[in-house]
Amino acid sequence: MSETIEELILRIIVTVFDSYSAVLFFPEEDNEICTLAAFFSKGKHVDRDARIVPGQGLVGWIVRNHQVLCVPNFDHYQSKLGYYTNREEEQIKAFMGCPLSCGGVLCLDSKRQYAFSEKDHTVLQHFADLIARLRVSNSQQHFLADIPRYFTDLSLLQDLPQRFTGWSDYLKEFLHILVSSTGFDYAAFASVENPGETYIVEAETAPLFLQRGNPVTFSMNVGVAGWVFKNEQQVVVDGIDNVSSPILFAKMPEDIEFKALMCLPIMVDKETKAVLCLAHRESVHLDESLRSFVRLAVEQMSSFLENLNLRVRLKQLMPKVELAR
Repeated sequence: MSETIEELILRIIVTVFDSYSAVLFFPEEDNEICTLAAFFSKGKHVDRDARIVPGQGLVGWIVRNHQVLCVPNFDHYQSKLGYYTNREEEQIKAFMGCPLSCGGVLCLDSKRQYAFSEKDHTVLQHFADLIARLRVSNSQQHFLADIPRYFTDLSLLQDLPQRFTGWSDYLKEFLHILVSSTGFDYAAFASVENPGETYIVEAETAPLFLQRGNPVTFSMNVGVAGWVFKNEQQVVVDGIDNVSSPILFAKMPEDIEFKALMCLPIMVDKETKAVLCLAHRESVHLDESLRSFVRLAVEQMSSFLENLNLRVRLKQLMPKVELAR
């Protein structure tokens, strides 16, 4: 049997998180009971006939409460999952799940304790949003060709911290992969200079603003990127339904006009510290698979910056620790 698009996404999820199983439940037509719709597992004991009643076990809790759930230290004596046979559930050490906006639950588990973090849960929610939108779409086949390519490139982004320890090299390669994957004409990374007032463009894939590599300062009061900094919300414009072209930054070169763009906030310590900008000179349809890939790429960069920020803090604290000793 050929692999369905849901099974393909679940296989990708297991690979991305290095987990054990990813399981998808959809509600039955006439009630809230959820049945297993698709799964991918490294084992052979997922119950293909699993049915989850609202409130029953961890998955049932998500069905009833419509909230995300992360259990880093799963105890099968205290609760249950309900989608394994042959006592396989006793081997599971961590679990997390997300409700789908169209109904149902996306589940992920691992045989390693503390395998999932709060940041992982945010990434899983992006996958859940993708599945939900594909479920209500009338053109699922349109996404089949793009999704494997996008998530192959997502694995390249995951490997960047091991390949490039320096920030500038990492950033340059990150933007290059993103432009190559999505087909955008231009990508830029902007970071806060003075909170609430100005930001700087640190890197770009085409030399539009940077002069000899020096960062350029812009006001947050003008342009789409400035709006994203101040409002901490993404902006996506495909140009198809827009008469005028959006202004990406506070000013643009006279011969440059972008008609389609994506600007997404990058969170560090729960604050918007940077904005990732992608732009296209032509009006293009930005489908859900592309949007999901970019959102997941932003989460990758956010995690990298969180770790980088932590290393900087530890380095600053070490002299004080030595002095205290």
